[in-house]
Parts: sequence; C-alpha cells; structure tokens
Amino acid sequence: MRTFALRVIINAAALWVAAYVVNLVFPGEFSLTDRVPDLLLVALIFGVVNALIRPVVKFFTCPLQIITLGLFTFVLNAAMLLLTQRIVQQYISPEAIVVGNFPIAILASIIISIVSTLLSTVMIEEKQK
Repeated sequence: MRTFALRVIINAAALWVAAYVVNLVFPGEFSLTDRVPDLLLVALIFGVVNALIRPVVKFFTCPLQIITLGLFTFVLNAAMLLLTQRIVQQYISPEAIVVGNFPIAILASIIISIVSTLLSTVMIEEKQK
C-alpha cells in the first residue's frame, strides 16, 4: 500500500514538474491545479489510465512500435495524458488539468517519463534497501 501511495505522489510530482517546465517554454499551454487534493486525484487517474488502458493500446500498436523503433511510445504516452485530461475534465474539474494540443502533450509526456523514472529509481529503490 505504501508503494502505491508513493507512486501516486511520484506521478503528482512528475505532472507538476512537466507543467512548470512546459509553461516556461510555452506559457499557458499546460496548466495543472494548485490544489494538492485535486493534483493527487489527477495523478491517481493518470496512474490508473497508464496501468489499465496503456497495456491494451500498446498491445494493439505493437507493429507501429516495431516499425518506428519504439518512437511511437511518445505518441502513446501523449495519448494517455490527453485521455487523463478528458476523464478529469469530465468527472472532476474542467480546470484541474488542461493540455493545449498534441505536441504539447508529447513534450509533457517526455518530461513526465523522465521525472517519474528518476524519482522512482531514487525513492523506491532506496525504500527497498
């Protein structure tokens, strides 16, 4: 249970860093709520989308993954971010997460992947020692 909570916090941090970095380069294109409970809820939904929907989509796009030598993963990650946005805006709050367009989603998903990988490596591996 602690690892699950830790992963939600890591997702929240990664989303926050991505919003901050993207807004430095492209102001107003990726906004995220300032409310911590809403941010954690967005991170939870993002984690659930990545855990349940992403593997199915990845299975069906396997030929594209092979043809593009794995670069299609960026498109897949961006699609998962946009799906998270759609779900959150529909059921939680329209302002909780707003991604300007698909290229911004690709940039944000790259940043999210890097930050969450780094934080997971540091925090989860240290916890297991």
